[in-house]
Amino acid sequence: MRTPRELQALYQQGKNITQLLREEHGLQHNTDTVIEIAYDLQTGSYIAAMNDADMERHKREYTAEIAKTMLSLCQPTSILEAGVGEATTLSGVLQNLEPDVSSYGFDLSWSRVACAKQWLLSQGMDTTTLCTGNLFHIPFADNSMDIVYTSHSIEPNGGNEKPILQELFRVAKKFLILCEPGYELGNEDVKKRMDLHGYCKNLKGTAEDLGYPVLTHKLFPVTANPLNPTAITVIEKQAGSMAPSHVLACPQYKTPLEQLDGMMFSPEALVVYPIVGGIPCLRIGNGIFASKYKELHFPR
Repeated sequence: MRTPRELQALYQQGKNITQLLREEHGLQHNTDTVIEIAYDLQTGSYIAAMNDADMERHKREYTAEIAKTMLSLCQPTSILEAGVGEATTLSGVLQNLEPDVSSYGFDLSWSRVACAKQWLLSQGMDTTTLCTGNLFHIPFADNSMDIVYTSHSIEPNGGNEKPILQELFRVAKKFLILCEPGYELGNEDVKKRMDLHGYCKNLKGTAEDLGYPVLTHKLFPVTANPLNPTAITVIEKQAGSMAPSHVLACPQYKTPLEQLDGMMFSPEALVVYPIVGGIPCLRIGNGIFASKYKELHFPR
């Protein structure tokens, strides 16, 4: 098995780490570990790309269109980007919304979240709440966000569309907006490439099978790569008007967390989650079982 250092060197040589790991381990689909390693090794590349005038223009148009879609649906008071990466999409979306919108983001990779935090600060956006998290166990409460959206974050999770959509829908209060690969809307070259990389498929059909009302499913008007065209899928949710008592939640039980002495404690799971570099680490695997943590905790 290759060490992380060896994988880092291969990435720097231009190797596709996701494909390499999947082939080496005989995997049909990307796993959390494969995705985390591949994307963490890319950390900084999305922000660096913003120095390119064409990419910066594309991102500006892309995020303006996402915000336009949001505003056509409602006036959101809270938004969550699931799979926030380095927040180059989130920052652009926020620039097109009212300044008092509460914003949140999580990602599998701590390094990318740390980069996102720095990027948002550089853009004068210091109120966004960021944490690590997993699309299968999202560390946010039920119905806690007016709008939950994704931007090619479901993409590498082909074969796991159903559980991911269930989690995203759980957290959304009003709408779920998916900007993901448009497999069914692409040509044969597009489909062949997406199959090779293990990309997601059939989000519209999966949502409908789950009984979710799909309002829109079409090609997005702004796409960076013709071989990876973005489709937009808008799903409505009527969750009622009751606001949850908490936003960040235990990834296992979706119950409230308590911040105690630099840690996030889940009274339900009896687990503490560390806060590293100001970033709550809220993947289930980040937790430390500590049934007596609160009982033995004394403020310094």
